[in-house]
Amino acid sequence: MKYAAFKLAGVALSLSLAWTSAQAAALRVAADPVPHAEILNYIKKIDPSLDIKVVELTSGVNANELLANGDVDANYFQHVPYLKDQEKALGKTFTVAATVHIEPLGIYSRKHKDFNSVPENGTVAVPNNTTNLSRALFLLQSQGLIKLGAKFTNPATTLATPKDIVENPKHLKILEIESPQIPRSLDDVDLAVINGNYALEAGLVPAKDALGLESANNNPYANILVTTPQLANDPRIKALAKDLTSPQVAEFIRKNYNGSVIPVAPQS
Repeated sequence: MKYAAFKLAGVALSLSLAWTSAQAAALRVAADPVPHAEILNYIKKIDPSLDIKVVELTSGVNANELLANGDVDANYFQHVPYLKDQEKALGKTFTVAATVHIEPLGIYSRKHKDFNSVPENGTVAVPNNTTNLSRALFLLQSQGLIKLGAKFTNPATTLATPKDIVENPKHLKILEIESPQIPRSLDDVDLAVINGNYALEAGLVPAKDALGLESANNNPYANILVTTPQLANDPRIKALAKDLTSPQVAEFIRKNYNGSVIPVAPQS
């Protein structure tokens, strides 16, 4: 009995030490370089008690696969509609730890100064992933360039595809391209619908350079901090979530991105 008791105590101690060690380890967070990694690096400066290892994402890397495989502890690059689509595709369940900021989707052009000068049969580059493709089509509709079917009134609840376009006055050709590659297509297309982070990485200023910009009001595409259900209550995750939604970080976002990135209402 004594041996069993000692053995159980040893197991409990080992588990406790393992948990303590996990908590003490650096929190590995996969993030797009701009603005996500920049925001995380700012947090590293203002909260030295939180040890963060920022893993910057490169084209072709799936940050949700990294998270599912245990290669990182969290990721910060996506919005909820994209996450839900990824959960279905990967057969995994993730946890939203914080809602941080909005990067309005924008329509850009190097060939035209306004939509009126876009020619018949003009080309439009849009993201090729399901959620951002739909988002791009809703933005094109909001600018009067196309019209979607009657059921497509809420981008948060319905996903549109080019097949759902019912009116296309200029007969625009929709070209589906991987999101990170779209800024490189600007010289080749009439219009390009670009995610905020990729626009910033390309040196564009969405609030100034976009011909049309997604509204931030009631926008369902706020960027989020995501982790696994197993790490949802990890003190490091909770600390990072608190920092990301703090007034100090909100002010950093406002000052550094000039309306191109918009903080969600901060928690005090």
